[in-house]
Amino acid sequence: MASRIMGLRQRKADLIKEAQRVFEKVRVEGRDLTAEEKERDDKITAELDGLNDDIKREERQLERERDIAGQSFRQEDPASDPEDKKKFKSLGEQLTAVANAAQPGQAVDPRLMIGAATGMGEGVQSDGGFLVQTDFSSEMLRDTIATGILSSRTRRIPIGPNSNGLKINAVDETSRASSRFGGIIAYWLAEAGTKTASAPKFRQIELDLKKLIGLFYSTDELLMDATALEGVVRGWFAEEFGFQVDDKIVNGSGAGVPLGILNAPALVSVTKETSQTAATIVAENIEKMYSRMPASSLARAEWYINQEIWPQLFQLHHAVGTGGFSVFVPGGNLAGGPFGTLLGRPIVPIEQAAALGTVGDIMFADLQKYLMIEKGGIQSASSIHVQFLTDQTVFRFTLRTDGQPIPNSARTPYKGSATQSPFVALATRA
Repeated sequence: MASRIMGLRQRKADLIKEAQRVFEKVRVEGRDLTAEEKERDDKITAELDGLNDDIKREERQLERERDIAGQSFRQEDPASDPEDKKKFKSLGEQLTAVANAAQPGQAVDPRLMIGAATGMGEGVQSDGGFLVQTDFSSEMLRDTIATGILSSRTRRIPIGPNSNGLKINAVDETSRASSRFGGIIAYWLAEAGTKTASAPKFRQIELDLKKLIGLFYSTDELLMDATALEGVVRGWFAEEFGFQVDDKIVNGSGAGVPLGILNAPALVSVTKETSQTAATIVAENIEKMYSRMPASSLARAEWYINQEIWPQLFQLHHAVGTGGFSVFVPGGNLAGGPFGTLLGRPIVPIEQAAALGTVGDIMFADLQKYLMIEKGGIQSASSIHVQFLTDQTVFRFTLRTDGQPIPNSARTPYKGSATQSPFVALATRA
C-alpha cells in the first residue's frame, strides 16, 4: 500500500515538474503557449485531478488498515494539518530516520515512504536510499546558493524531471559594426525607396546536467542528536557545495563540469602595460578592463579579486604634477572595512580568483550573462555498510547542475575596434 502511494506521489511530482519546465521555457522565450503545449497542459491538469483522488483514496485505506492493526500513524491533533503529520519537523530528524532505516531489523519510518519526499533515491531499502523531504531539499539548495558568492548572481533556470539538460536559443552576435543581433538592420528610407529585408542570427546554447557529490561520515553518537546532525549538513555541506559551484563558474573546463568564465571563448584578456613590473596592478590596467565591458552590462558588472591584490589596489593612483588622485575608493577608512569600488563598481573578494600576477587574479564580470540550470534540490542517501566496523553511517549528497557563459565570443562594437565582453580579465604579468 505504501509503495502504491509513493508511486502515485512520484507521478504527481513528475507531472508538475513537466508543466513547470514548459512554462519556464515559455517565459524565457517571451511567447505564449503553443496549441500543442496547451493541449498537453490540459491533459496534465486532468491527470493530476485523478492522481489527487487516487492518493486520497489510498491514504484513507491505509489509515483503515492501521486502525485495524492498532497502529495509529501519529497522535491525532485536531488543530493541526493532517499533511503536517506526514512530514519531518527538521532535516536532522529525517536524516536520523534514514540512518535507522538502514539498520538490520529496524522498521522504516512511514514518513520516508508517504511523506513529502518524492520517492526513494536508491532502489534498495536496506541501503537507506530515501530522498530528502521536498521542503528540506529546497532549503539546502537555497543555503548552497546563499553561501556561494557567485551562483546567486547568475541567471538560473530550473528544469523538469523528464529532462537531463536544456537547449535554448540565443542571439549569435559577434559584431555590431554593420548590423545588430547577428543581422538586423534598420534603414532611413526616402519616399518610394526600396526596402531591404534583414533577419537576426541565432545559435543554440546546450547545457547538460553535471553531478556534484559530497560524502559525510556520521558517528552513531552524532546520529543520536538530530539538531547537531542538521547543523553539520546544512552548514558545512551547503557551504562546500556553494564553494565548488563558484569555483567552476570561474575555473570550470566544461568537461564534466560547468564551463568557467576564464576558459570561455567570450573572455576578453587585457594585456599588461609595456615594462609593467611582474605581479603588479596599475591604474591603466583597471581603466582598460573597464573600457572592454559593454555599456549594457556596466550597471551590473562587479570586480572579483583574489585578496592578495588588496595592497595593489590601495596604491592605485594617477599622478598629476606633484600630486594626483586615487583610483580605488575605499568603503571606509583603514580602521573600518576596506571594501570599496573601482571606477564606481563594487569589489568582491573571492577565494576562487587566481594568485596575484596571473590571469584571473582580478576579473570584471556581469554574471547575469552566465546561465545555470539545476534539477530539483540536493538529494540524500545513506548506508551503514561502508564504515560498519567503525560504527559510522555515510550520507551521500548530490546536486545536479550545469552552467556556461551566454555569449560565445567577444563582440566588436559599432564604433571602434577593441572587442567587448561581459567577462574581462587581466592577462598574466610575469
